Amino acid sequence: MAKPETRSYSQYSLTALGLFGQMIRRGRIENNLTAENLSERAGISRSLLRRIEKGDPGCAIGVVFEVAAIVGVPLFESDMAGLAGQFRHSSEMLALLRKSVHAPRKDVNDDF
Repeated sequence: MAKPETRSYSQYSLTALGLFGQMIRRGRIENNLTAENLSERAGISRSLLRRIEKGDPGCAIGVVFEVAAIVGVPLFESDMAGLAGQFRHSSEMLALLRKSVHAPRKDVNDDF
């Protein structure tokens, strides 16, 4: 199957990516790392780091997670114990969580 030229993302996903990018940027600043230092340490270009910090959905998730790990952004629930103390805007993170999960409303025709 050919890769689509453009892809649409839900507002929920874009908001989550933007918040995660802000957390990475804040972690970089708190660790006194310049964009150049962090990009060199992660083995990426500064432009890719800038895209990650802006929440660009086209960045590879492995690279985003690696940058997050370098600056100390927690990736898993067990790492989040100290998160509330580190970030004042934890209510923004909680707002991203879904209130409930619904079953898909229509069947997907995947019969090729």
